Amino acid sequence: MPVLFLGNISNMWRNIASNALTIFVVVLFLLGGLITLLKSQYYKPGPLAEAICLKVEPGSSMSRVAGQLSVQGAVTSQKLFHVGVDYTNKSGDLKAGSFLIPAAASMAEIADQITTSGRNTCGTEVVYRVGVTRTTVLVRELDPATNAYKEVARFNPADDAIPDAYSRVVTLNDTRMRVAASEGTTSWQVVEALKSIDILTGDIPEVPAEGSLAPDSYEIRTGDLRVDILSRMALAQEGRLADVWATRDDTTPVETIDQLLVLASIIEKETGFFDERFQVASVFANRLDKGMPLQTDPTVIYGITLGKGPLGRGLRKSELRRDTPWNTYVNRGLPPTPIANPGLASLQAAVSPTETDYIFFVADGTGGHTFAVTLKEHNRNVAAWRKIEVERNQ
Repeated sequence: MPVLFLGNISNMWRNIASNALTIFVVVLFLLGGLITLLKSQYYKPGPLAEAICLKVEPGSSMSRVAGQLSVQGAVTSQKLFHVGVDYTNKSGDLKAGSFLIPAAASMAEIADQITTSGRNTCGTEVVYRVGVTRTTVLVRELDPATNAYKEVARFNPADDAIPDAYSRVVTLNDTRMRVAASEGTTSWQVVEALKSIDILTGDIPEVPAEGSLAPDSYEIRTGDLRVDILSRMALAQEGRLADVWATRDDTTPVETIDQLLVLASIIEKETGFFDERFQVASVFANRLDKGMPLQTDPTVIYGITLGKGPLGRGLRKSELRRDTPWNTYVNRGLPPTPIANPGLASLQAAVSPTETDYIFFVADGTGGHTFAVTLKEHNRNVAAWRKIEVERNQ
């Protein structure tokens, strides 16, 4: 009896262990299925019918943001969003700012948006636009539904009173701010523009070399040093020059990176049309190959202004004859320095001009130019342009 009793107890424990193992396996299976289901919910497209702008205040918690997302209809489950963020180790990376949440964004995509860079992607934007004739400050609001900006205010910081719309948003942490330097601006113009931006700090000891700043859009924050922004622009231009120089072909007339920068700056000032830059470059390449003077007005203007703002009037005949280092009517070859900061397209055109026989070009009245091989053709094109000028002035 004792032996039989002990045997029964042993069998009972084996059955219990076997059942427990079965239950454990089932639980693991169900848990795995649940995790798979939850992951699929976390990564699948969300319920938003159209984009929204999510504002995350400084000091916000992930729980609070999850609640905002739930209220705005961006997530199907506030709890699941929070669990998913914890599971992917993003809960401690929440950034303050305004973030554009696209239509049908998944919870995972939303989490990436609010934890990655902290760069504002919607809401209010202030753009300090540095142009070739003036600096303009724009205050704009992004409509998430259309992904289009609506202008709220516009002013010239040098001449106009500062509007309330600007003062109200420029100190907010979720206002996106950037400097947008146009192609063809001079280094002096960029420096003067940075001096006029009230949220920036620090002096600029000297104007950077002409042509050394890359025209582009640069994110800025309140308190940024002006010299740091210039450094970013200079590094960007150095990178572009290196990349473009590596792609040069046999059609280019330039032999050094310095010459590349000079020629690209002239191309930049002659045309704003992307495709036309390569034709303009071909004219200058042909003239340089033939030993002809470039005869381009922007170089003459630079010899007068030294890049310190636009001339504001037409050139006089006496100025076309004045011997400055930049006057390409008087001097053959390239001028000694660039005459502006060229953009990427003009740099590319300078090293890869289109192969043509063009020697001349003149404005055609549309913003572009008409090109010619012979002086007779060119004179005919000039006469057509003069006629357009007369008609416009009537």
